[in-house]
Amino acid sequence: QVQLVESGGGSVQAGGSLRLSCEYTTSRTSMGWFRQAPGKEREGVVSIYRLLTRYADSVRGRFTISQDNAKNTMYLQMNNLKPEDTAMYYCAAGGRWFPTLLPSDYTYWGQGTQVTVSS
Repeated sequence: QVQLVESGGGSVQAGGSLRLSCEYTTSRTSMGWFRQAPGKEREGVVSIYRLLTRYADSVRGRFTISQDNAKNTMYLQMNNLKPEDTAMYYCAAGGRWFPTLLPSDYTYWGQGTQVTVSS
């Protein structure tokens, strides 16, 4: 019964930055950030399992995932945002014993937070 709450979404111009937050109750397996745009399938953005991470090629070098276990909060720092980053972003938990970008590997999901990037 893991609970997840995302926040930090908003509207920015291309090149801008946003930081998303995800508060969770507890997590032992991997967690991650996923996104879904209208008419498109959900895709993995980045996943973290302890010190191990896995980034989608489209965000590597621009996005950074971090986790503060003391605060039970996971973050996604998004820099140099592009219009193609526009989507609903979801926090996921209950993954595997390794970072994974496969949505079906996760059991728990947050409500989502909208990110809109204009050109």
